[in-house]
Amino acid sequence: MAATATSSTSTTSGTLRVHSARLIDGTGAAPVQDAVILVENGRIAYAGPIAGAPAIPTGTPELDAGGRTVLPGFFDCHTHLSFAHGQPHFRRGELDPLMLTLDTLDRLELTLNAGITTARDLGGLPSGYGRAVAAGRVVGPRLHTAVRIISHTGGHGDVRLPDGHDLSGGMSEIADTEEECRLAVRKVIRDGADVIKVCATGGMASPYDQPDDEGLREEEIRVVVDEARRHGGKPVAAHAQGTAGILNAIRGGVTSVEHGYGLDAQALELAGERGTYVVPTLSTVYAGINRDTMPEYHYQKKIRWSGITKENIGRAIEQGARIALGTDAAVCPHGQNLMELSYLADLGMRPMDAIIAGTRTSAELLGLDDCLGTLETGKLADLILCEGDPLADIGLLGKPENVQVVVQEGVIRKNTL
Repeated sequence: MAATATSSTSTTSGTLRVHSARLIDGTGAAPVQDAVILVENGRIAYAGPIAGAPAIPTGTPELDAGGRTVLPGFFDCHTHLSFAHGQPHFRRGELDPLMLTLDTLDRLELTLNAGITTARDLGGLPSGYGRAVAAGRVVGPRLHTAVRIISHTGGHGDVRLPDGHDLSGGMSEIADTEEECRLAVRKVIRDGADVIKVCATGGMASPYDQPDDEGLREEEIRVVVDEARRHGGKPVAAHAQGTAGILNAIRGGVTSVEHGYGLDAQALELAGERGTYVVPTLSTVYAGINRDTMPEYHYQKKIRWSGITKENIGRAIEQGARIALGTDAAVCPHGQNLMELSYLADLGMRPMDAIIAGTRTSAELLGLDDCLGTLETGKLADLILCEGDPLADIGLLGKPENVQVVVQEGVIRKNTL
């Protein structure tokens, strides 16, 4: 696997004192200069000005931030970690299973080193990876996984050849009736899904449809949401690009609209009324277009939708939609996840609000805001140390070399100071 850069400062005990930092705590509060963050047993014991910092026991590991910026660990709420960047869409089934596993472990570590301490994989990643991270068997972001994508026959998730051969490597769960949708939810939950993913529209990379095409019907989506509710209230994420499918998804009760390229004024108003989150995955239109590596049909879809996406998401930002951070890596490169912050800012989001989208709001979407998303007393100590001031230049966070320290539950995972 890719090596994690470290220095002589390290801790495996979950206890740490970070000092001489500029603190951005993820709540939206003004930065605190000359701040101290005290971590005890993997949780934040104090985060604030040095004047109020408590005394620490002798021998507590210390990290001198040297005036650098400390922020909460970030989230990527839309990834595909079992796919390589540029790999033909849904061709995982053609790969050697062992090599796929080893490559996936590399991508987990690459993502963590970019400052993503929690990720949500929305199709293709078996739930065992999440358990392995939680158990400390492998290094990577803590994971929520959808395992497979629920799609109708011929829809965005159906990549079977005419002879029936499935190119997805088991990534898709096909359902064509309301009862089949209910059964599909039960199957992915049986296989360990933390979140249910449905296709409410066609897509960019899928060869049989267009983003404007509708996927599961509103009634079918409502059945999925109901079945997820019956199994612990699991959230439902909808791949939804065209306007009609976005409206079906929101009316059907999904937790989040993924991509949201056709999020017009009506859909935006409805999302606000229902409290639906939007995960724009702007990286797919800023960094996910390469004619040399894409089939022509895919490239033409991207070109057509790029301007539409920017206009609609820009309006969503202006009107205060509940936006969480997601990238759709591997459509864009793995390990450059926080470039998404720059794209949000390019469409009008203030740097502080972009940081909140990637921390506090994303934690709320995943139901983890009681323990993650902000650097506040009692929460898990996920934090990163960034060179420079991201409020002055949000693009700093998009360069992994500027993310010099990554701490996960008080354990230093990366340190290049």
